[in-house]
Amino acid sequence: MLKCTLTAAICLTAVVACNDSPTQTPGGGPWRQVTAGGLSYFAGNRTCAVSVTGAAYCWGGRNDYQQLGVGDTAFHSTPTAVVGVVKFASLSVGGLSICGVASAGTGYCWGIRQTADRSVLDTAPTPVAGGLKFTGLSAGSEHSCGVTSAGAAYCWGDNSAGELGDGSTTLRTEPTPVAGGLTFAGLSAGLYYSCGVTSAGAAYCWGANYVGQLGDGSIVSRATPVPVAGGLAFASISAGRDHTCALTSAGAAYCWGLNGDGRLGAGDTISHSTPVAVSGGFTFVSISAGSDHTCGVALAGAAYCWGANYVGQLGDGTTVNRVAPSPVAGDLVFTNISAGNAYACGVTSAHAAYCWGDSYDGQLGDGSRLPQISPVRVLDP
Repeated sequence: MLKCTLTAAICLTAVVACNDSPTQTPGGGPWRQVTAGGLSYFAGNRTCAVSVTGAAYCWGGRNDYQQLGVGDTAFHSTPTAVVGVVKFASLSVGGLSICGVASAGTGYCWGIRQTADRSVLDTAPTPVAGGLKFTGLSAGSEHSCGVTSAGAAYCWGDNSAGELGDGSTTLRTEPTPVAGGLTFAGLSAGLYYSCGVTSAGAAYCWGANYVGQLGDGSIVSRATPVPVAGGLAFASISAGRDHTCALTSAGAAYCWGLNGDGRLGAGDTISHSTPVAVSGGFTFVSISAGSDHTCGVALAGAAYCWGANYVGQLGDGTTVNRVAPSPVAGDLVFTNISAGNAYACGVTSAHAAYCWGDSYDGQLGDGSRLPQISPVRVLDP
């Protein structure tokens, strides 16, 4: 049975904690960022978003133990305010927990705590142990990673495949330094593996590598960071279920890992253990690797997706798989996009949020559980 527990150290500094009469964040959209999840059975397919005022909202997925952090155990198919008054700069939805960075750099997580028996539940945003200040947090399947303002990388949670990068396979309940002393500009946690880009643009990955998702040319799992092959200089990276994508500083997209449905966007269905260029010659400003598909925002704001499309997760108005980028329907201008488990969401330049694809868990935020093959607008709270 899950229970709400806080360690003494966290309780001393907690801004919000488990309580019987939570206060919800006032206000609603418009939106600044939306993040799609769905890497674990424990979560279902949850979605969270940050409003332009920094307020956090979540919806969809399993909420039987208050995993959404909205103060109840009800099913929510529209955005619902997260308990507390923390203002967030960004959020990341993982398999067990949701993590975010507050405007002052403090890291918060809520949901099922990443412990050996998953017996601890945080029903409201709870400060990450250690007092570190983060510039970004990424919640993976059953682990999380963050980069500090000094560029130091820390990970915690499950480590069965070496996804924490500390040279061991020992579970860690608090942030643990990633080995190697590298200075990172950004990190991304996927399904039992993690990747990061250094301040010099070098990409490194660690953890599970059964289909080449680490990009080092092998299928050998690694418990410490290994450089991605090819010597490319990257500006950002995104780790998915079993494939990874990254952007160069010039906006060229590369992907590697599993590719049975074309999720690498290279024009074929052959898996690659080193980076391959995404077809089409697009210049992207952001990219997101999901469970079985990938989405990106091009320079002018047009969104493209590729890979599996059996439930409309590419948003192009069809259910046809694509081995190269296919434009998302609707002529919307996006600023950011997030690919989840058979669905995707994005925020437009007008600060409206849209989602498409599977909606079995209400993750599209339109108040229904009906799949959509084209973008539908997320309802305001």
